[in-house]
Amino acid sequence: MRFDAQFAFYILVFAAVFSAAQATWGLVTAGRARRTVNQRLKIAEGGLGIGDVVIELRKRRGLSATGERVLRWTWLSDLVVRSGAPFQPRRWIMIAAGLGAAIGLAVVVVTHEMVFAVIVGAASAVVAPLAYLKFIGAKRGKLLSQQLPDALDVIVRSLEAGHPVPTAIALVGREMVDPIGSEFGMVADEIAFGATLETAVAHLAERCRHADIDLFAATIRLQDRSGGNLTGLLKMNAHTVRERHKLRLKIQAASSEGRISALILTSAPFVVFGMLQILSPRYYGDVIHERAVHIGLALLGGWMMLGNLVMRRMIDMRI
Repeated sequence: MRFDAQFAFYILVFAAVFSAAQATWGLVTAGRARRTVNQRLKIAEGGLGIGDVVIELRKRRGLSATGERVLRWTWLSDLVVRSGAPFQPRRWIMIAAGLGAAIGLAVVVVTHEMVFAVIVGAASAVVAPLAYLKFIGAKRGKLLSQQLPDALDVIVRSLEAGHPVPTAIALVGREMVDPIGSEFGMVADEIAFGATLETAVAHLAERCRHADIDLFAATIRLQDRSGGNLTGLLKMNAHTVRERHKLRLKIQAASSEGRISALILTSAPFVVFGMLQILSPRYYGDVIHERAVHIGLALLGGWMMLGNLVMRRMIDMRI
């Protein structure tokens, strides 16, 4: 068997590049995890008092110094707070305006319709940021649901060791990653600032707007008002949250066929259009500027959106 030096050289180059890519990805992931863990702790380590830390954390979540909503529209304020994104309205407006201008310019280049381009650009500048906030809010809620049982286990073990409830909650804020770490850290800071346990946990439920967090808040409220074994209640709470998470995963697996069908049916027209534009650019070139074609495409887009909404309703099962 003949040894090919050139082929061996290519294999070594590929192995070196692959190893370098893995090392870079590991460093980036580790740095991101470290920033996530220390996001709230960095504020607390800056030499600020407990009151200043509480106010700063509230401002970053779109709340005032007293914990009230800054935005007037309730649904928008809830969306911003639930998403966990740093509240920077000026930066958000600049990004939305730039995105709308870019999309509007692209529509002008393709369709040569100024009015239609302005409408699409303005709609994109409004809809795209809201969709992004909704997406990261749903992702954050999923992480909260996954982390909550472990956080409750930490609290239970701390209580069994003889620690008071505020100390157990503060332990979660120090030891667990975001988003659950920062949320429980804010609860611990509010308690240290003078709020009662029930009030601080109620603020947690208002910020997260998640069913599992609401169950935890109801458990704390019930124990605070009527007494009882808090350790046993939290153990039952953790078991309930885990079982609900398992049920969500089962529902997600059962509805996977419908979600894939929706994805294929939605992406197929755009994929075919893109392939035709690459393989035969003049296929739609003679009629793409006709108003009847624009109206037809708008109707087809609306019909596709309606179909997606129907399929989403069919596979969206909440527990």
